[in-house]
Amino acid sequence: LPTLKMLDVGKWPIFSLCSQEELKLIRQACVFGSAGNEVLYVTENDEVFVLGMNCSGCLGTGDVQSTIEPKRLDSLCGKKIACLSYGSGPHVVLATEEGEVYTWGHNAYSQLGNGTTNHGLVPCQVSTNLVNKKVIEVACGSHHSMVLTSDGEVYTWGYNNSGQVGSGSTANQPIPRRVTSCLQNKVVVNIACGQMCSMAVVENGEVYVWGYNGNGQLGLGSSGNQPTPCRIAALQGIRVQRVCVMFAIIPIFIHFMCLIPISTKLWPDDHLTVAQSLKKEFDNPETADLKFLVDGKYIHVHKVLLKIRCEHFRSILNNDDEIIEMSEFSYPVYRAFLEYLYTDSIRLPPEDAIGLLDLATLYRENRLKKLCQQTIKQGICEENAIALLSAAVKYEAQDLEEFCFRFCINHLTVVTQTQGFAEMDHDLLKNFISKASRVGAFRN
Repeated sequence: LPTLKMLDVGKWPIFSLCSQEELKLIRQACVFGSAGNEVLYVTENDEVFVLGMNCSGCLGTGDVQSTIEPKRLDSLCGKKIACLSYGSGPHVVLATEEGEVYTWGHNAYSQLGNGTTNHGLVPCQVSTNLVNKKVIEVACGSHHSMVLTSDGEVYTWGYNNSGQVGSGSTANQPIPRRVTSCLQNKVVVNIACGQMCSMAVVENGEVYVWGYNGNGQLGLGSSGNQPTPCRIAALQGIRVQRVCVMFAIIPIFIHFMCLIPISTKLWPDDHLTVAQSLKKEFDNPETADLKFLVDGKYIHVHKVLLKIRCEHFRSILNNDDEIIEMSEFSYPVYRAFLEYLYTDSIRLPPEDAIGLLDLATLYRENRLKKLCQQTIKQGICEENAIALLSAAVKYEAQDLEEFCFRFCINHLTVVTQTQGFAEMDHDLLKNFISKASRVGAFRN
């Protein structure tokens, strides 16, 4: 990246932990995480520092401990970071000016490309199938990764429940694999990832897409998932140069790439709606009158809003409460629930949504249960289908139960060979076989 005139990074709350002297040295920065609670920045002398919550080891410091003081990543100092992206775990993928790729952080779906599902606590170079390749661009979906090489080849790896890796199947991809199919003889010039979809622009301006398409976001004129690259015919005759993908209508997991030269001014909006104002005040210690303590972390909230929005809190909150310690659910689940009360939406990965579904059932939050089911559906694959079906039955989530059952029937051969099926509860197995028989799943 070119030398940058520093934007006012101090506008980000996370940078309030840095001294003015440290802020003056920042040349590049990337604020990431679902709440902007992690940051990686590069100084004028090409030293790399990280700061923040460190969820899933995403800071690369060798542990999962949060840090309120900048820590230097010696392994990346002097590497000259060219581009960086991150997923929702989060996991981090970056490329250097030399074209080397480094990954670390959340790795439950092999999104780090190292052939394992162990979280990466330090930056490690990804070399499998990328030897002698110079990577010039990186992109991350929720739990999958994609890179573009200088010779126009695209490589993907990680979570593949909707075909977002482009391999033609829905099996997760543990190491980088070149995307071929329609891109076999094409030179790709730009890439982008959505939450569970991928896009590529080739040198003649054509756009190819693949992955999750449940809402028609691929632009193919249908709502079926696309397991291999497919050209967007509706753009025929239009020469596209670059593409950008949003994860949702609301700003969930937006990619803040390394800073580029921008001349802009941001002015406060004097006409916030009630919904926007409430969303802005979530976890705001300046206005909150109550703190929840979960797993050693505080979440700042407002009693009156909790009483208005939730029958459970209306019955347990007292006016003199200042701190309430919660231990029944994890921090991500409680935080997602409390944020839901402010925003009427949820933002957390599918694997955490089961815990939120449990909470929603316990607190009798029916709308929240529906939102959880929608999120969980996006994370289904052959390996976890039985576990999700079991959760749906346990929490009486009928819509999710039917969805999981249909998925199992459509992928019956693979599902019945998984460990989850082998360990299936006896009563659940009996009901599954009976129901599958009624829909003709075992006919020759």
